[in-house]
Amino acid sequence: MTRMMEIEASDDILESAETIRSGAELLAGRLFRPNGPPRVAVVLNGATGVPQRYYADFARWLARHHQMACLTFDYSDFGTSATGHVRESTATMTRWGLHDQQAARDHLSSLFPQTPLWVIGHSLGAMMIPMQRGLDRIDRIISVASGPVHVSDHPWPYRAVAYAFWYGPLTLATRILGYTPGKPVGFGADLPSGVYWQWRRWCTSRNFYASETGIELPWPDRHHPTCDLRVVAVADDQMVPPAAVWRLMRLYPETKQSQKTLKPADYGLREIGHIGAFHRRAQACWADIIAS
Repeated sequence: MTRMMEIEASDDILESAETIRSGAELLAGRLFRPNGPPRVAVVLNGATGVPQRYYADFARWLARHHQMACLTFDYSDFGTSATGHVRESTATMTRWGLHDQQAARDHLSSLFPQTPLWVIGHSLGAMMIPMQRGLDRIDRIISVASGPVHVSDHPWPYRAVAYAFWYGPLTLATRILGYTPGKPVGFGADLPSGVYWQWRRWCTSRNFYASETGIELPWPDRHHPTCDLRVVAVADDQMVPPAAVWRLMRLYPETKQSQKTLKPADYGLREIGHIGAFHRRAQACWADIIAS
């Protein structure tokens, strides 16, 4: 794990580039921290296909207003962690949600070994924590719009979009191109084919990733973590509706759990959706996300 030089500073926030070793891969990260000892260190595990820069405003808010150090990062072969063309990538959801997240948490813990450690997971970001190591080191987990979702969970007409995403021309395009072309279908970012195919298996299976545990995935630790777990759903999230979000709680049976549903009207917003909770326009809901 290599620490890079500070690249930006203000009176109250320091920002630095971080290089995080995840097996043979190097991940690009960014650390936002108060100008003084942080009271909490937070690793922010992003959603599938969402670059770390999207979370920068939220990370700065944590540092400026809550004296928290927040590490964001891009998964292997994605965003600023990419070093070659996406079609050359062998990345999978397992690598992203298990190995890369573990590496980022270990990196942050090494920087602040005596500081309480939080994990904030957006979508994929909270799905695989019970399969990781060192869970006793975590003091709090906050999941946002995360849960084992099946394609039939989506409300209509979005369900038709989901079926097209998993069974339509995109599957053929992925086979032909060797990667998933996200931009032409409005997804926003191209994805490694291994990520798409594993994600597809999970979201079209009633057991989600359970059929791969003990084979592709390790068994979740049913006794850890034992920390606080805050589960946040978004009322207008069509991708992972609240009912699917609440299922996530079953993966954390020993945690002290609390729930919150973000309703756009409560914050003067027309919509939040699956991705929008971390956008700067939704800053009014951030205090309810962390509840601290």
